[in-house]
Amino acid sequence: MAESRGSTRAQTREEKKKAREERRAKRGPGMFAQMKQVYAMTREQDPNIPWIMALVFFGTILVFLLIGLLLNNWITFLLIGIPLGILFAVMVLSRRAEKAAFAQLEGQPGRSGAALSTLRRGWIFEQQPVAANKSQDVVFRAIGRPGIVLVTEGPTGRVNALVQKEKLKYSKIVPTVPVTVINTGHAEGQVELKQLTKTMNKLPKKLTQQEMHQVANRIDSLSKHNNMLNAIPKGIDPMRMRPDRKGMR
Repeated sequence: MAESRGSTRAQTREEKKKAREERRAKRGPGMFAQMKQVYAMTREQDPNIPWIMALVFFGTILVFLLIGLLLNNWITFLLIGIPLGILFAVMVLSRRAEKAAFAQLEGQPGRSGAALSTLRRGWIFEQQPVAANKSQDVVFRAIGRPGIVLVTEGPTGRVNALVQKEKLKYSKIVPTVPVTVINTGHAEGQVELKQLTKTMNKLPKKLTQQEMHQVANRIDSLSKHNNMLNAIPKGIDPMRMRPDRKGMR
Protein backbone atom coordinates (compact mmCIF):
# COMPACT_ATOMS: atom_id res chain seq x y z
CA MET A 1 0.00 0.00 0.00
CA ALA A 2 2.79 2.39 0.96
CA GLU A 3 4.59 1.71 -2.32
CA SER A 4 1.35 2.30 -4.24
CA ARG A 5 0.77 5.63 -2.49
CA GLY A 6 4.38 6.68 -3.11
CA SER A 7 4.13 5.88 -6.84
CA THR A 8 0.80 7.74 -7.05
CA ARG A 9 2.32 10.84 -5.41
CA ALA A 10 5.34 10.69 -7.70
CA GLN A 11 3.04 10.40 -10.72
CA THR A 12 0.98 13.37 -9.49
CA ARG A 13 4.14 15.47 -9.09
CA GLU A 14 5.25 14.57 -12.61
CA GLU A 15 1.84 15.53 -14.02
CA LYS A 16 1.91 18.86 -12.17
CA LYS A 17 5.44 19.52 -13.42
CA LYS A 18 4.40 18.80 -17.01
CA ALA A 19 1.35 21.04 -16.63
CA ARG A 20 3.56 23.91 -15.36
CA GLU A 21 5.97 23.44 -18.28
CA GLU A 22 3.06 23.49 -20.76
CA ARG A 23 1.69 26.70 -19.24
CA ARG A 24 5.13 28.32 -19.44
CA ALA A 25 5.48 27.23 -23.07
CA LYS A 26 2.09 28.76 -23.93
CA ARG A 27 2.94 32.03 -22.17
CA GLY A 28 6.27 32.25 -23.94
CA PRO A 29 9.40 33.83 -22.47
CA GLY A 30 8.92 36.35 -19.67
CA MET A 31 9.94 39.99 -19.77
CA PHE A 32 13.44 39.39 -18.37
CA ALA A 33 13.99 36.43 -20.71
CA GLN A 34 12.96 38.60 -23.67
CA MET A 35 15.30 41.39 -22.52
CA LYS A 36 18.11 38.87 -22.29
CA GLN A 37 17.44 37.65 -25.83
CA VAL A 38 17.31 41.21 -27.17
CA TYR A 39 20.55 42.08 -25.37
CA ALA A 40 22.33 38.98 -26.72
CA MET A 41 21.15 39.68 -30.29
CA THR A 42 22.19 43.33 -30.06
CA ARG A 43 25.60 42.50 -28.62
CA GLU A 44 26.34 40.23 -31.59
CA GLN A 45 25.86 43.16 -33.97
CA ASP A 46 27.07 45.91 -31.61
CA PRO A 47 29.82 44.70 -29.21
CA ASN A 48 30.03 48.16 -27.57
CA ILE A 49 26.47 48.03 -26.23
CA PRO A 50 27.50 47.00 -22.64
CA TRP A 51 29.80 50.02 -22.32
CA ILE A 52 27.26 52.38 -23.86
CA MET A 53 24.52 51.20 -21.50
CA ALA A 54 26.84 51.43 -18.49
CA LEU A 55 27.87 54.97 -19.52
CA VAL A 56 24.23 56.05 -19.82
CA PHE A 57 23.27 54.44 -16.50
CA PHE A 58 26.13 55.81 -14.41
CA GLY A 59 26.09 59.14 -16.25
CA THR A 60 22.44 59.64 -15.32
CA ILE A 61 23.12 58.77 -11.68
CA LEU A 62 26.08 61.14 -11.59
CA VAL A 63 24.02 64.03 -12.95
CA PHE A 64 21.27 63.53 -10.36
CA LEU A 65 23.82 63.05 -7.59
CA LEU A 66 25.48 66.37 -8.45
CA ILE A 67 22.09 68.11 -8.49
CA GLY A 68 21.32 66.55 -5.09
CA LEU A 69 24.64 67.74 -3.65
CA LEU A 70 23.97 71.27 -4.89
CA LEU A 71 20.51 71.21 -3.29
CA ASN A 72 21.81 69.47 -0.17
CA ASN A 73 19.47 66.51 -0.74
CA TRP A 74 21.67 63.93 -2.48
CA ILE A 75 19.88 60.83 -1.13
CA THR A 76 16.52 61.77 -2.69
CA PHE A 77 18.08 62.63 -6.03
CA LEU A 78 20.15 59.44 -5.96
CA LEU A 79 16.96 57.41 -5.48
CA ILE A 80 15.42 59.25 -8.44
CA GLY A 81 18.52 58.85 -10.60
CA ILE A 82 18.84 55.06 -10.27
CA PRO A 83 15.48 54.10 -11.88
CA LEU A 84 15.89 56.83 -14.49
CA GLY A 85 19.36 55.50 -15.28
CA ILE A 86 17.88 52.04 -15.84
CA LEU A 87 15.11 53.52 -18.01
CA PHE A 88 17.53 55.48 -20.21
CA ALA A 89 19.83 52.45 -20.56
CA VAL A 90 16.89 50.28 -21.68
CA MET A 91 15.83 52.98 -24.18
CA VAL A 92 19.34 52.96 -25.64
CA LEU A 93 19.23 49.15 -25.85
CA SER A 94 15.87 49.33 -27.63
CA ARG A 95 17.17 51.71 -30.31
CA ARG A 96 20.38 49.75 -30.81
CA ALA A 97 18.39 46.50 -30.95
CA GLU A 98 16.25 47.90 -33.77
CA LYS A 99 19.36 48.81 -35.76
CA ALA A 100 20.85 45.37 -35.08
CA ALA A 101 17.64 43.67 -36.23
CA PHE A 102 17.69 45.60 -39.52
CA ALA A 103 21.37 44.72 -39.97
CA GLN A 104 20.49 41.02 -39.62
CA LEU A 105 17.72 41.35 -42.22
CA GLU A 106 20.03 42.77 -44.90
CA GLY A 107 20.34 40.44 -47.86
CA GLN A 108 17.58 38.08 -46.73
CA PRO A 109 14.52 37.50 -48.95
CA GLY A 110 11.36 38.94 -47.43
CA ARG A 111 13.27 41.58 -45.44
CA SER A 112 10.86 44.32 -46.50
CA GLY A 113 7.94 42.40 -45.03
CA ALA A 114 9.80 42.06 -41.74
CA ALA A 115 10.50 45.81 -41.78
CA LEU A 116 6.81 46.52 -42.38
CA SER A 117 5.96 44.60 -39.21
CA THR A 118 7.48 47.49 -37.21
CA LEU A 119 4.76 49.84 -38.49
CA ARG A 120 2.56 51.24 -35.78
CA ARG A 121 -1.16 51.94 -35.88
CA GLY A 122 -2.72 53.38 -38.98
CA TRP A 123 -1.53 50.78 -41.49
CA ILE A 124 -2.89 47.51 -42.85
CA PHE A 125 -0.20 45.37 -44.48
CA GLU A 126 0.15 41.87 -45.88
CA GLN A 127 2.51 39.42 -44.16
CA GLN A 128 3.13 37.69 -47.51
CA PRO A 129 4.24 39.37 -50.75
CA VAL A 130 1.45 40.20 -53.19
CA ALA A 131 3.71 39.59 -56.19
CA ALA A 132 6.98 37.75 -56.87
CA ASN A 133 9.08 36.38 -59.73
CA LYS A 134 11.64 33.64 -60.30
CA SER A 135 14.50 36.00 -59.42
CA GLN A 136 13.08 36.32 -55.87
CA ASP A 137 12.07 39.93 -56.48
CA VAL A 138 8.97 40.59 -54.39
CA VAL A 139 6.36 43.27 -53.81
CA PHE A 140 4.69 43.86 -50.45
CA ARG A 141 1.54 45.93 -50.00
CA ALA A 142 0.52 48.28 -47.20
CA ILE A 143 -2.66 50.33 -47.04
CA GLY A 144 -2.83 53.49 -44.95
CA ARG A 145 -4.10 57.02 -45.05
CA PRO A 146 -1.59 57.89 -47.84
CA GLY A 147 -3.32 55.22 -49.97
CA ILE A 148 -1.74 52.02 -51.29
CA VAL A 149 2.02 51.67 -50.80
CA LEU A 150 3.93 49.00 -52.73
CA VAL A 151 7.27 48.11 -51.17
CA THR A 152 9.65 46.26 -53.48
CA GLU A 153 12.75 44.11 -53.13
CA GLY A 154 15.10 43.72 -56.05
CA PRO A 155 16.64 45.87 -58.79
CA THR A 156 14.26 48.65 -59.81
CA GLY A 157 14.34 47.79 -63.51
CA ARG A 158 13.62 44.12 -62.92
CA VAL A 159 10.88 44.54 -60.33
CA ASN A 160 9.11 47.23 -62.35
CA ALA A 161 7.07 44.64 -64.30
CA LEU A 162 5.57 43.32 -61.06
CA VAL A 163 4.78 46.84 -59.91
CA GLN A 164 3.03 47.79 -63.15
CA LYS A 165 0.90 44.64 -62.97
CA GLU A 166 -0.17 45.49 -59.41
CA LYS A 167 -0.90 49.11 -60.35
CA LEU A 168 -3.11 47.96 -63.24
CA LYS A 169 -5.06 45.71 -60.87
CA TYR A 170 -5.70 48.51 -58.36
CA SER A 171 -6.64 50.97 -61.11
CA LYS A 172 -9.60 48.67 -61.87
CA ILE A 173 -10.57 47.95 -58.25
CA VAL A 174 -10.00 51.34 -56.59
CA PRO A 175 -9.19 53.80 -59.40
CA THR A 176 -9.26 56.95 -57.25
CA VAL A 177 -6.83 55.68 -54.58
CA PRO A 178 -3.21 56.83 -55.02
CA VAL A 179 -0.51 54.15 -55.32
CA THR A 180 3.01 54.93 -54.08
CA VAL A 181 6.02 52.72 -54.85
CA ILE A 182 8.99 52.50 -52.48
CA ASN A 183 12.03 50.56 -53.70
CA THR A 184 14.14 49.26 -50.81
CA GLY A 185 17.90 48.92 -51.06
CA HIS A 186 21.11 50.93 -50.99
CA ALA A 187 21.23 52.17 -54.58
CA GLU A 188 20.40 55.72 -55.61
CA GLY A 189 16.67 56.39 -55.36
CA GLN A 190 16.11 53.45 -53.04
CA VAL A 191 15.17 53.54 -49.35
CA GLU A 192 17.13 51.65 -46.69
CA LEU A 193 15.18 49.24 -44.49
CA LYS A 194 15.78 51.23 -41.32
CA GLN A 195 14.23 54.30 -43.01
CA LEU A 196 11.27 52.46 -44.56
CA THR A 197 8.60 53.03 -41.89
CA LYS A 198 9.74 56.64 -41.36
CA THR A 199 9.45 57.29 -45.11
CA MET A 200 5.97 55.75 -45.23
CA ASN A 201 4.73 57.75 -42.24
CA LYS A 202 5.87 60.98 -43.92
CA LEU A 203 3.73 60.38 -47.01
CA PRO A 204 0.88 62.92 -47.41
CA LYS A 205 -2.48 61.74 -46.09
CA LYS A 206 -5.09 61.24 -48.82
CA LEU A 207 -7.71 59.02 -47.15
CA THR A 208 -9.67 59.05 -43.92
CA GLN A 209 -9.48 56.11 -41.52
CA GLN A 210 -12.88 54.88 -42.73
CA GLU A 211 -11.89 55.13 -46.41
CA MET A 212 -8.64 53.29 -45.67
CA HIS A 213 -10.54 50.32 -44.19
CA GLN A 214 -13.04 50.35 -47.07
CA VAL A 215 -10.19 50.14 -49.59
CA ALA A 216 -8.54 47.28 -47.66
CA ASN A 217 -11.82 45.35 -47.42
CA ARG A 218 -12.57 45.81 -51.13
CA ILE A 219 -9.12 44.60 -52.20
CA ASP A 220 -9.27 41.68 -49.78
CA SER A 221 -12.73 40.55 -50.88
CA LEU A 222 -11.88 40.74 -54.59
CA SER A 223 -8.59 38.89 -54.01
CA LYS A 224 -10.47 36.06 -52.27
CA HIS A 225 -12.99 36.00 -55.15
CA ASN A 226 -10.19 35.72 -57.72
CA ASN A 227 -8.54 32.91 -55.73
CA MET A 228 -11.83 30.99 -55.75
CA LEU A 229 -12.16 31.44 -59.51
CA ASN A 230 -8.58 30.25 -60.04
CA ALA A 231 -9.36 27.11 -58.03
CA ILE A 232 -12.22 26.18 -60.42
CA PRO A 233 -11.03 23.97 -63.35
CA LYS A 234 -10.91 25.70 -66.73
CA GLY A 235 -13.95 25.15 -68.93
CA ILE A 236 -16.43 25.18 -66.03
CA ASP A 237 -18.80 28.10 -65.72
CA PRO A 238 -19.24 28.83 -61.97
CA MET A 239 -22.63 30.49 -62.68
CA ARG A 240 -23.99 27.22 -64.14
CA MET A 241 -22.67 24.86 -61.49
CA ARG A 242 -25.34 22.74 -59.76
CA PRO A 243 -25.14 21.08 -56.35
CA ASP A 244 -24.58 17.32 -56.13
CA ARG A 245 -28.00 16.20 -54.85
CA LYS A 246 -26.86 12.62 -54.25
CA GLY A 247 -24.07 13.85 -52.00
CA MET A 248 -26.54 16.02 -50.09
CA ARG A 249 -28.80 13.07 -49.23
